Amino acid sequence: MSALLQKYVAPDWTTCLNKVPSTYLKLALRPTPIHPWRLHGVPDGFSVSIKRDDLTGCTLSGNKVRKLEFLLAEAVQTGCNCVVTCGGLQSNFCRAAAVASRQIGLDSHLFLRCPGNLDPSKAQCNGNLLLDRLVGANVFLVPPLSYEGKTNELGYVAGLKDKMSTYADKLRSSGQKPYNMPVGGSNLTGMWGYIEAFRELLDQGVAEQYDDIVFATGSGGTASGLSIANYLTGSKLKIHAVAVCDNANYFYDHVGDTLEAIGMGDKVKSTDILDVVDGYKGQGYGLTTDKDLRQLIEIASSTGIVLDPTYTLKGVQGLLGELKKNPTRFKGKRILHIHTGGIFGLYDGRITEILKSTPVTNRITVFSEP
Repeated sequence: MSALLQKYVAPDWTTCLNKVPSTYLKLALRPTPIHPWRLHGVPDGFSVSIKRDDLTGCTLSGNKVRKLEFLLAEAVQTGCNCVVTCGGLQSNFCRAAAVASRQIGLDSHLFLRCPGNLDPSKAQCNGNLLLDRLVGANVFLVPPLSYEGKTNELGYVAGLKDKMSTYADKLRSSGQKPYNMPVGGSNLTGMWGYIEAFRELLDQGVAEQYDDIVFATGSGGTASGLSIANYLTGSKLKIHAVAVCDNANYFYDHVGDTLEAIGMGDKVKSTDILDVVDGYKGQGYGLTTDKDLRQLIEIASSTGIVLDPTYTLKGVQGLLGELKKNPTRFKGKRILHIHTGGIFGLYDGRITEILKSTPVTNRITVFSEP
């Protein structure tokens, strides 16, 4: 597998950082395109474009594959033969990790949070879970635990991180060499996926053509990479991360911890380089109302851009909500939204009945000859 590794040449503006990767795996289809977005509800005077990181691949679609280029390179470089990671039952990251791991010959072990009774029958062949199963991932259903062991929104305290570590020890005792990936791939290694993505943005002229970048954040890795890269390059863009879980303090702390780990903790604070937009997670992570799904349908049927209900829809809700309620939050009028992917979550069946009852998405009749 070492033959799959490619030498990584980091941008010149990252030479001050600790722990720069030496290799990566070419997994994503990039650069991903940028184009204007005719998004309804944008106030007069503002323009919105979209960067299509939903087009990084087919079954590897989304921002997660950028992180996996560095995470899986580290796994291969250290001689690992399987990966262990975690997420929600319809986790985009777990799906991408399972697919990419299988492509390079690694097995995968996924700890998936499952609300309610831990019944294997809940693990249907739909959405991201369909692809998990298709590539032969080992799936373990667990309660909706927090990752670090802190009390989360549902009152769970025990942490998935410890459970994964214990399981990895068991794999080692049986002769395997597992590679543990954190939730969302959001650690120092995974962050380089969006350090590199920012270099791509600069090559596409984003620093000159836009004032603000907006995206959804669920684990903090994308937020860390983009905000730190923006700071290192001296770019004048303002970076906004719409929280789809936890709260602003959680993400500021995550980026702050990253700054400390890469040797920049005494140079800048997370609150100086990132604007976390709170108040748009709705009922909680992965929870979507019928009203949310109707908005998703309206955006798709009017613009041709398909969002996912867990991340990108809430990111857009945050963008539109703040443009209307708090337009001075933005540095300028030219907004770039990063579509971070997640389309397979739409295939879990929740949207079916709403599609059938919405006139614009229920145009199905038997053809009659004129």
